[in-house]
Amino acid sequence: MPNPSEQTGRPAAGALLDVSLLRRLLRARDRMDAASHEAWPVSRLAEVSGVSPAYFARSFKRAFGMPPHRYLLTRRIERAAALLRETDLSITDIAYATGWESLGTFGRVFHDVTGRSPGALRAESRAEPESTAGIPACLLKAAQRPDLAMAVLEKRRRIGKATVRPQTKEES
Repeated sequence: MPNPSEQTGRPAAGALLDVSLLRRLLRARDRMDAASHEAWPVSRLAEVSGVSPAYFARSFKRAFGMPPHRYLLTRRIERAAALLRETDLSITDIAYATGWESLGTFGRVFHDVTGRSPGALRAESRAEPESTAGIPACLLKAAQRPDLAMAVLEKRRRIGKATVRPQTKEES
C-alpha cells in the first residue's frame, strides 16, 4: 500500500514534526515554564517560536497533546498547589503569584481542575505530612499533576448537565 505522503506530497497526519519546529516549540514551552505567572497569549508564543499564531497553536497541540492555554493552566495550578503545600503564604498571595488576576477565578478553576478548593488542599496536606515521606519528589510531582485531559469549561458543562434541575415552567 502506498504511503499517504507520497500520494499527496504532504506529510501524513501522524507524521512527526520536523526537528527545527519542535525546537522552536520547546523554546516557547520553556519560556512558559520559566514565567508561568506572566500572560502568554498565542501571538506572543508564536513570536518566540518564529511562526504564525495559527500554525503555532496547531503544532503545539500536535506536539504536546494539549493547546498552549491548557498547558499554561496546568503549570499555574501545579505551582499553586506546591505553594499551598509548602508555604504559609495566603491563598490570595498565591493566586497573584501564579498569574491569576482574580481570586474568584483562581478558586473556581483550581476547584474544577483538582476537585478541591485551595484551602481544602492546604488543610489535607497539613493533616497528613508524614504520608508522603520517603516518596521521591519526581514521583510525587507526577502523581499530583492536575488532569487536564479535557478543557475546564467542558468538564464544568458535563457536571452541570448531571445536576440540571427539571423544568418547572409548563410548556403549551
